Amino acid sequence: MRYEKGHKETTRRRIIDTAAERFRKEGIANVGVANLMSEIGLTQGGFYNHFESKDDLTREALAVGQGRMRERWLKVSSETGRPNLEELINGYLSASHRDNVGSGCMLATLAIEAGRTDGPVRAQLSGSIKEMVKLVGSVLPESLKPEQREANAAAVVSCLIGTMVLARATDDREMSDRFLESGRRAALAAAEATAS
Repeated sequence: MRYEKGHKETTRRRIIDTAAERFRKEGIANVGVANLMSEIGLTQGGFYNHFESKDDLTREALAVGQGRMRERWLKVSSETGRPNLEELINGYLSASHRDNVGSGCMLATLAIEAGRTDGPVRAQLSGSIKEMVKLVGSVLPESLKPEQREANAAAVVSCLIGTMVLARATDDREMSDRFLESGRRAALAAAEATAS
């Protein structure tokens, strides 16, 4: 059977996109290749026409997720054309982000799982965390010294990811909303902290 030009790339993209969503919703370890391929109407054997292993797919899905997060963050910008920190924090710690696990930040769903693994997947998630810290650092007050900027950026990222994990973990909607609100305040305070 002959396929149209671009069919293989389209299929590969579907596998990556579906895996990225499922990884965020269920965790990497809970998504099997056979089940994933069945969900998109393909055979497990067909998987190996596109990827060498599940780890190979995982790295690709993480890269796509990281790229989408970067695009969303860079899209949020002030009139100066620079991303606005308060808008970034409010967008990240929003009810919409909390409620849409499958399309949200991969770090908030996979960071804990990454801590239990070694190898390329953990290295890639670590790289994503570093990139997020760098991006946040780029929008912090210019008056901060470089080492303070990096420390504040790390604190902001900790607030963002930690808050999102807790807001999603509780089944008490009011508590979840309080986590989001207090996390926004804490992240903004962390951004402006100065060394004592």
